Amino acid sequence: MSQLSDVYRSRIHDLMSASPLIPVITIENPDDAFPLCKALVAGGIRILEITLRTEHGLGAIAQLRETLPEVWVGAGTVTNVQQYRAVEQAGAQFVVTPGVTEAILQHGLGSDVPLVPGIATASELMLGYAMGYRDFKFFPAEVAGGIPALKALAGPFPDVQFCPTGGIRRETARQYLDLDNVLAVGGSWLTPREAVRQRDWPLISGVARDSLAELGR
Repeated sequence: MSQLSDVYRSRIHDLMSASPLIPVITIENPDDAFPLCKALVAGGIRILEITLRTEHGLGAIAQLRETLPEVWVGAGTVTNVQQYRAVEQAGAQFVVTPGVTEAILQHGLGSDVPLVPGIATASELMLGYAMGYRDFKFFPAEVAGGIPALKALAGPFPDVQFCPTGGIRRETARQYLDLDNVLAVGGSWLTPREAVRQRDWPLISGVARDSLAELGR
């Protein structure tokens, strides 16, 4: 079985260590992609996860790679190899999946775009672990057991690091980040829907800045 190289694994780890908060961004209006993400960057965010939950995701990734070269821009909600290939073409710098399949894990081994596989159980983690993956998204975090589950996984998998996402709030982010096996947390509270709808970019910058400040970052 093919396995991740140490260099590839280091790239994934560096990505997840770049910022303690990773906004999970769904683009409803393509005109909002740049000003929204620019506002997040102005607030101190250094990683942008653009989901494929709408048809605007791929275009937003391509646009942001050109307009915000100083930050990591990646793709979230990638559920099959065809989407993986599409985001590679769009210029994504990383890929995040909500779950794992052997096909996606295998594709990640040969891709220049690092994969952060999503897992919710020890069995899913073991599938990726056997291929050399050591950094995972834990999703949906709160539903899958939250902090107690991550503490439990630390026992049999002491060398695994996580980015939990799903149900995490600004008020609970620090509790997750205090765990030794959590490098970053993902959340949608950084992009409040009403603020995006009203195009209140200063408010979004403020949410990002205050959220980081509360973590001492």
